[in-house]
Parts: sequence; structure tokens; C-alpha cells
Amino acid sequence: MGAVTVTTEVARSAQEVFTYATDPTTFHEWQDGVRSGHMDRPGVPVPGAVCTTTRRIGFTDRTSHSVVTHVDPPARWGTRGDDGPIRAVVDVTVEALGPERSRLTISVDFTGHGIGTLLVPLAVRPAARKEMPGNLAALKKRLESAPR
Repeated sequence: MGAVTVTTEVARSAQEVFTYATDPTTFHEWQDGVRSGHMDRPGVPVPGAVCTTTRRIGFTDRTSHSVVTHVDPPARWGTRGDDGPIRAVVDVTVEALGPERSRLTISVDFTGHGIGTLLVPLAVRPAARKEMPGNLAALKKRLESAPR
């Protein structure tokens, strides 16, 4: 089945889009189910830094950790899930289309461990395919409506 990839254009600079889309403290503003997020250290994330995200899954909040695999502001950022039965590999790409217009692409793939091996193809990928377009629409709306 492969990764779930969604793209949108945003009427903001590549730097603004990159900064917002890769800041875990803003994930709850545009990602369905996210309760909170943070990096393990202040400042610009570097490869090896750990991103902690808490999501509402079913009737409970679950916390997961991802390791930053690559950072190239304002163009690329990626993480790899580090724990739990379902681990996401996320790749964010921002392409400048002009000084105030950017194309954002987010690709998410999953690996299952234990029970997650069954859940990824049956529930996780289908849920991500359904959820991600709405997430990117929410990000676009939030960025474009924010005061400059």
C-alpha cells in the first residue's frame, strides 16, 4: 500500500510554512486527535532530537516518541517513530512557489510491531488516508488566516 502523501498550496512563505508544519507545539492546532507535542530540547531541531506527541486514540491518550532523521530548513524535515506497536515515518517537504506561496507535501508511512502488524493495513493506513487531507486543509486555513 505504501505511504500516504498529501499536498497543498499555502499563501505563505516557505519559511513560515516549514516553521509551523514542523513545530510539535502546534500539531494540536491542525492535526486531528493530537493533544500536545514538544521537542526534547529548545531551539531548531537537529537530527537525533526526540519529538514527543500525545494523541487521542479511541478513548485514551497515547504518547509516542519520534526521532528527527533529517532537517533542511525551510525545505525538508523528517521523523521516524521510535516506540509503540505502530511507528510512523514522516517526511515534510516545503517548496517555495514565490515569496508568499509554498507547496507543502507531507508523506506518512507506518510500520507495525506486534499487534501493530495487523493494525497498520486494516485500520491505521485507511484512517490516515481519510484524516490527512483534512489536516492539511486545517493547516492551510490556520496559516492563511493568521495575521502577519
